[in-house]
Amino acid sequence: MQTPAASLIISAYNNTDWLQRCLWGFAQQDRQDFELIVADDGSGPATREMLAAIAPELPYPLRHVWHEDAGFRKCTILNRGIEDARADYLIFSDGDCVPRADFVSQHLRLRERGRYLGGGYCKLPMDLSLKIDRDVILRGLHTDLEWLKANGLPRRKRSLKLWARPGWREQLLNATTPTKPRWAGNNASGWKADLVRVNGFDERMTYGGEDLELGERLANAGVTGKQIRFSAVCIHLDHARGYVKPEMKAANQAIRDAVAAGRLTWTEYGLVRGPRP
Repeated sequence: MQTPAASLIISAYNNTDWLQRCLWGFAQQDRQDFELIVADDGSGPATREMLAAIAPELPYPLRHVWHEDAGFRKCTILNRGIEDARADYLIFSDGDCVPRADFVSQHLRLRERGRYLGGGYCKLPMDLSLKIDRDVILRGLHTDLEWLKANGLPRRKRSLKLWARPGWREQLLNATTPTKPRWAGNNASGWKADLVRVNGFDERMTYGGEDLELGERLANAGVTGKQIRFSAVCIHLDHARGYVKPEMKAANQAIRDAVAAGRLTWTEYGLVRGPRP
């Protein structure tokens, strides 16, 4: 079996409608030499059934990595996805995001040794999210700014990321944006070897900055972020967040503060347990 150019690792939890739209979006990519791993943080049987039904229709290999629901353990299942990935370059997104057709090709085109990439997204309100059906995705309208405006995208959400197509616009905006590159779970990529070198995601982390912490350890290890928020773009479909608790964010921030203070590169709670071998 030929090694894929990239392994896509998509986090998911109990939202089959949005995950299905995410998978349709990746079926419309302008290159298909990748594999896709759904890293499932304990969804019920509906997700497994949907994946089994949709897999034969997809132009890329699809795998489902799952563990039982024991609370928010996204970092743990993402680490299992990293272990399962066959490619040496990994692209991460979430099951509530639908990529533009050049999402994969942009990540692969812009990758560099010693760097990780931080892409961009446009968050849609619920009424517009519900209009993103299969036909809209097949026609590429879900990332078409004019179509989104005509269908109710609020003025405050009309992002330049949807205007900047490959070429001078994306290059200029990436170079001049004041926003620093960061590892955001809905749109980031890096070399598998670099992620393994810092021991992957910290499995103590729950909701709130859990993705950023990985990027901070990568930077401490000399793997610096590269801004591609105007080059690799996806839309984020709206949903409730009943699992969010203030104490979760506070615990995560304490871990991030320790990483910053000690310039830590390794977590003892990652792909392997314990100090660096």
